[in-house]
Amino acid sequence: MRWIAVGLLTVHSLVHLMGFAKAFGYADLPQLSQPTTRGAGLAWLAAALFVAAAAALFAGGARRFWVVGLIALFVSQAVIATAWRDAWAGTAANLLLLLLVAHAWLTEGPRSFRAQFDRDAATGLSRPIDAPVVTEADLAALPDPVRRYLRLAGVVGQPRVRNYRLHFHGRIRSDPNSRWMPFEADQLSLADPPTRLFLMRASMMGVPVEAFHRLVDGRATMDVKIAGLIPMASAGGPAMDRAERVTVFNDMCLLAPATLLDPAIAWTPIDDRSVQAAFTYGDHRIGATLQFGDDGRLSSFFSDDRSRSSPDGKTFTNLRFTTPVRDYRPFGAVSLAAHGDARWLLPSGEFTYGEFDLIDVSYNVRPAG
Repeated sequence: MRWIAVGLLTVHSLVHLMGFAKAFGYADLPQLSQPTTRGAGLAWLAAALFVAAAAALFAGGARRFWVVGLIALFVSQAVIATAWRDAWAGTAANLLLLLLVAHAWLTEGPRSFRAQFDRDAATGLSRPIDAPVVTEADLAALPDPVRRYLRLAGVVGQPRVRNYRLHFHGRIRSDPNSRWMPFEADQLSLADPPTRLFLMRASMMGVPVEAFHRLVDGRATMDVKIAGLIPMASAGGPAMDRAERVTVFNDMCLLAPATLLDPAIAWTPIDDRSVQAAFTYGDHRIGATLQFGDDGRLSSFFSDDRSRSSPDGKTFTNLRFTTPVRDYRPFGAVSLAAHGDARWLLPSGEFTYGEFDLIDVSYNVRPAG
């Protein structure tokens, strides 16, 4: 669909050049019956350039496409209005441009989830970063399976992690009978105090859906909108706060293993391939069990302290949450699982509701600029 829209906008920009060509005598265009001055011809040229620029920015997925697109829309429709009898059909292309600009404003504009993500990220990344290098001595107090895992992950000799930024793609669904929705997601997490910003963009039968999970200052929310406009779900409150803390600890274990040196984690060894952990933040304490494979790498994580929300986000059901992982590979200096599943244990059995593929990760990110 994107490339169809780009093609139509490109053709639309070329059609605008006809007014410029006629005004300056570059072509004989009898289909344009109304006289065109050179000033009007320059206006037609400006419209062509703005529409072409909008098409290029839309093709490249530029976040500020909506700004140029809005200018292009007004300039194009203004020159069409001056030659309505000949150019009225161009309004159809401008209606397409209007829809694209409106959607871009809803998803990238100042009131969008993306804008809120960026504002929260800027605040979080403004904190100073003190990240001493992890040494073998730092691992001494950890249970053997965790110590082996951190060595294999490559955290020894690397700076401690104070924040991390991630990009995923994958697919997600709401229940075992629902269709899978492909998605891409950006995440920024900060270690102290625990902060998690997760922005997901999915497609539900071709319709865009956005979800924004936000844990800031100890309070968690989840909001979902269709096409950046129509609310689909909204969740908050103590159950959401607790659930998001489990997610934060899950992220620490899988995506930023160096954060497992946090003194807020209390470890209880089970055997040589599993440990229990209790993570405390503020008034909340959540528990989880980490399981390790024969190779010493973390293979699964489960917790009974995370709740599944209803489709509208109004109610929560406490269920076992599990994240088996696989396909370890290097991400810069560390080795992480490239694929993970997110599962709920329902009364009818376990089902996978999310499949995540890690694309890239950056640690101790500095503010842009």
